[in-house]
Amino acid sequence: MSDIKYLRPFKMYPAYRYGKATPWGGDSLARLFGRKLPSDKTGESLEVSALDKLSSTNVLFETLPKLIERYGERLVGDYADKPFPLLLKLISARDRLSVQVHPDDAYAKKHENKLGKTEAWIILDAAENAEIVYGLSSGVTKDMLLNAFTQDTSKIPGLLRYVKVKKGDAFFMPSGAVHAIGAGITIYEIQQSSDVTYRFYDWDRVDAKGNKRELHIEKALDVSDLSFAEYAVTPMPLPLKNGKLEKLFSGEYFSTYRYTSCNRSPLPSFNRSFAMVTCIEKGELCWQQDSLPLNAGDTAFIPAKCYPLEFTGGHMLLSTP
Repeated sequence: MSDIKYLRPFKMYPAYRYGKATPWGGDSLARLFGRKLPSDKTGESLEVSALDKLSSTNVLFETLPKLIERYGERLVGDYADKPFPLLLKLISARDRLSVQVHPDDAYAKKHENKLGKTEAWIILDAAENAEIVYGLSSGVTKDMLLNAFTQDTSKIPGLLRYVKVKKGDAFFMPSGAVHAIGAGITIYEIQQSSDVTYRFYDWDRVDAKGNKRELHIEKALDVSDLSFAEYAVTPMPLPLKNGKLEKLFSGEYFSTYRYTSCNRSPLPSFNRSFAMVTCIEKGELCWQQDSLPLNAGDTAFIPAKCYPLEFTGGHMLLSTP
């Protein structure tokens, strides 16, 4: 990354959340991508992260915030003097996650002094009949939710909407949407760079000492959007030389694209921003007379001031602000 004008794309190395932090976690990242994991209950691989104490690094173990400090606008474009906007994770769910909801920016700023969280999921692997919680059942009111929380928590699962999922499905999750990843699912998650989560319900689970996890019922009810009723995203085909390109998400906080069956397919320029690519199948980023090979499961950072790039490979996801 020493070129005067351009920076090269570089592989990122994740921070992991595992063990007690993710009691629902599994080992699917080892099975799918050959990862050496810190635990067989590894729930989250933070592929591109600037979170405190959970930052991803380059091969020299330099954290993303340190790299931004060093390279500034050349690395992240217009975000050089702003908080890093995105967080990219791979999530492995052996068991179902708690039912959660995230606040928008205004609520999170007022109550947590942080960004809110809008996110999106792409299903990388799913067991047969796997499902997610994606909103609430039609007609559910806050009074019904409050009554269930205070009188009979066994009623809560019946107030949730469940959607069957399979590999390749994509789901947009705006702030306010009640949601949960189900058991036997591995996902690619792109989100605002925020760790604000309000735990809505945790299936009455207890740990080895008989303790339940903390819930955030009042705040969860404050921010829940009872009208949310979106379903799977329909990919939008886009023209691409020597490959197939689909737009999966495009909005205020991020855009995500899926590249498949590529042979020296050109990537767009990101002069005002940056991009992150994750190979789901083995691939290669090429520029001039050089290249960056990527194994399945590898994530690379594409700087704002980067050489013109081409991609060769069977399946890659690209996200950018």
